[in-house]
Amino acid sequence: MAPTCVAALYLALFIAQVPAQQLIAASSSTDSASNSALPDAPGTPLDQQSDRITSTQPPLTTTNPDAVSPNGTQQTKRILGVMPNFRSVSADVKLPPQTAGQKFINAGKDTFDYSSLLIAAIQAGEAMNDKSYPEWHQGVAGYSRYYWHTLADTASENFMVGGVGPALFHQDNRFYTLGHGGFRRRAFYAATRVLITRKDDGDNTFNYSEIIGSGAASGASTLYYPTQYRTWTKVGQKWLTSCIIDSANYTFKEFWPDINKKVFHTH
Repeated sequence: MAPTCVAALYLALFIAQVPAQQLIAASSSTDSASNSALPDAPGTPLDQQSDRITSTQPPLTTTNPDAVSPNGTQQTKRILGVMPNFRSVSADVKLPPQTAGQKFINAGKDTFDYSSLLIAAIQAGEAMNDKSYPEWHQGVAGYSRYYWHTLADTASENFMVGGVGPALFHQDNRFYTLGHGGFRRRAFYAATRVLITRKDDGDNTFNYSEIIGSGAASGASTLYYPTQYRTWTKVGQKWLTSCIIDSANYTFKEFWPDINKKVFHTH
């Protein structure tokens, strides 16, 4: 069994056996530990003190999704002016609950944005160069097969995770930036958003939309891929890869406002 499949199996067993409340409690305990000591507590190394610094700014309640964080940073609608970042919310900004329609609109923006079409074109080219699916051959005809399959995967993932799942489980499909604390605390927070998300009422909950949605999207791909790729191993690999990519995206987006402000001097 491939290493990726083994990892997928372990993650699946973990999800099946650990209740959502325990996952949320683990995250809460991490936050509590981060808040339990002051930055200048005696005997605390400096590299750990930064992880315990929390925001002193009160949350900003607004209906403006483009609101600037009270700490002066802001999530832009695009990263580097190209990549879509429509569902990220600036730190300490509280928005009203979404309607089901708004959740699907957000999923559609991610799917049909021009940059998504460009990224799919690059991914298709890389897959064809690696001959990921030899049955599709090379040339224009082969590339077109790679391209539309990549687009179908993207659309299925975005709508299952960002539309169907949030509407069905009453979860918020937006990413709320933490924006304060040390690097490790923020990185841990962002990376675990594939497991923990917000309900429409603002409370934390297990991210059924991500886990079940990405699994459903991976399973749906068996309808349009060659027969030999319609196996539990292939579906598990694609499902795990989707979760890992989303976790990495959340982590990068957590630090994007800081990068944008400090490196590109954007205010």
